[in-house]
Amino acid sequence: MPAGKQELYILGLTALSSLFKGYENLPTAVNITWSSINFKTILQWQPKPSGYFYTVEIHGQTSDVKRKCILTSETECDVTDALRNVKETYTAHILSVKPAEMDNFEEPPFEVSEKFTPYSQTVIGKPEIKDYSQKGSKLNVVFKDPLTPYIFPNGSFMNIQDIFQHDLEYKLYYWKDQSSGKKDVTTKSHNFEVSVDSGKNYCFYVQGIIPSRRENRNGQESRVLCTSVGRNILDEYGTEVFIILAVIAVAVITLAIVLPVVLCKRKKAKKARTVREKELLNGV
Repeated sequence: MPAGKQELYILGLTALSSLFKGYENLPTAVNITWSSINFKTILQWQPKPSGYFYTVEIHGQTSDVKRKCILTSETECDVTDALRNVKETYTAHILSVKPAEMDNFEEPPFEVSEKFTPYSQTVIGKPEIKDYSQKGSKLNVVFKDPLTPYIFPNGSFMNIQDIFQHDLEYKLYYWKDQSSGKKDVTTKSHNFEVSVDSGKNYCFYVQGIIPSRRENRNGQESRVLCTSVGRNILDEYGTEVFIILAVIAVAVITLAIVLPVVLCKRKKAKKARTVREKELLNGV
C-alpha cells in the first residue's frame, strides 16, 4: 500500500476508534418510568447528563420509530403524541449521544424501557362534578368525563369515554354526613340518582373504573362534596364558630348591663359634686 494511502487509512481507523471509545464512555439512562394520566404520558429517567445529551425513540409493535426530545439535557419527555394508537404496546429507547455523533452510522449506547400500553395502563383522572342536589329521599349527581390530550378533526378534545367507550364505568360512593358507612352504585352514563334518608345530609365522590383491567382498574377520586339539606349551624360551620359567636353574645349582653350602671354612677357622682360645690360657695 502506498505511504499516502496508508497514512489516510491509519487516520481513519484512529477516528473510528475514537468515536467508538466516546460512545463506550457515555452513561446510559436508568430508572426509566412511564407516567400517564388520561393518556397524557411522560417518560422519566436518570441521571442528569453532563457532557452529553439524550434522544428518545418510541418503538411500537406495528408503527414506525418516532424520535422525541432530540438532544435534550432534561430527564423527562412528553411522548403523548407518539402514542396515538393507544392499544399498541410501545417501548422507549433512550439514547445517550453527543451532538456531532447523531448522524453517524454507529448506533449510540441506549437503554430500553419496560413495555407500555396506554389503553391498559394510563390512569383514569378525576371526574368533574357538574351539579348535585338532594330533594326529599333522592340524591342526584351529574358529572363530566376527564378530557384527554387527543383531538377530533373539528378541534374538540376527546374525553376518556370517547376512547374507552363501553369499557368505562363510574362508581358513586356516598354516605351519611359524619358517618363512616359507605354505599356505592355503578353507571355507564353521566348521572346518578340514589335513594337516601330524607332530611339527612350526605357526602359523596365519583370514580372511574375499567373492570376489564387486571391492574389500574380504579381511577382517581373526584373531590368530596356534601349536601346541606337541614344542615344546622353546627354542621355547617363547626363548634369553633359557635363558641366564638357565644363569646361575642355574652360580651354584648355584659356591656349592655354594665354600661348603663357605669353611666348612672357617673351621673350621680357629677350631681353630688355639683351640689357640694354650691354648698361651698354659699358658705363663702
